[in-house]
Amino acid sequence: MADEQKARLRLEIGHVLFIDIVGYSKRLTNEQQRLIDQLNQVVRSSEEFQNAEAAGRLMKIPAGDGIALVFYKSPAQPVECALEISRALKSCPELRVRMGVHSGPVSAVTDLNDRTNAAGIGINIAQRVMDCGDAGHILLSQRVAEDLAQDGEWQPQLHDLGEAEVKHGIRVHVFNLYSKELGNPDVPKKLRQAKGQRASAFAGRGEELWVAVLPFKSSGDAEMEPFANGLGDEITTGLSRFRYLSVVASASAARLKEETGDERTLGAKLGARYVLQGSIRKGGSSIRVTAQLVDVQTGS
Repeated sequence: MADEQKARLRLEIGHVLFIDIVGYSKRLTNEQQRLIDQLNQVVRSSEEFQNAEAAGRLMKIPAGDGIALVFYKSPAQPVECALEISRALKSCPELRVRMGVHSGPVSAVTDLNDRTNAAGIGINIAQRVMDCGDAGHILLSQRVAEDLAQDGEWQPQLHDLGEAEVKHGIRVHVFNLYSKELGNPDVPKKLRQAKGQRASAFAGRGEELWVAVLPFKSSGDAEMEPFANGLGDEITTGLSRFRYLSVVASASAARLKEETGDERTLGAKLGARYVLQGSIRKGGSSIRVTAQLVDVQTGS
């Protein structure tokens, strides 16, 4: 790498994808190496990885139980790469990974073996964002999510999880990236536990305030179906911003759309204390929306 390009890397904002293997430390040494080799193969098969590497605009940083990739063109690069990796992992069920993405300052450094490495808050925050997730999660920092949200195509895949406290009391605002096919729609365990603790302290009792928003019904009007689905997603996203609430992911609730049963039965399947359900009806130029909140335990 030319000295001029090295200097340029030291000054740039990096778009970081941090990946680690879930349960790596519990594996035998030979199994660990096999999983690392398998992960490297999957990562290298990504078209986004190959394009950035061919352009000389990619840093690869081994991270013990995973890898960090630093892109330099746009925040969409690591996100596209994460989705490609997630798609490839469908054929590798044994390899369970979680991923985190953040954009921030990254400095190129030279280690004792004269190898180029990277350091900086961009790397650190990407790792902290990733640490919030479970297997299958693709988590984004607020900065990355806001950059992506400017392109409407990303909006349906961005799900606001609110703030999470990571190491040393630092708080990061996290978004979950998933679609029907890729990612993990469930709220990460770490965030569920944190919200449960805050809710217990707030309410003075030892229970988590879980809410599920069931898919809104469109009264058989196929034209209103996308609107009904979008409204449910918006309500779910809005409720997730309240730190004392834990909200079942939209994709998890959507799986029960075709199931029969009352609100209490469906809520119990989702592990929710409260269920919000509603309907949409179009009449002429107006749209009528009705909704009700049901206590799963009492039915009221």
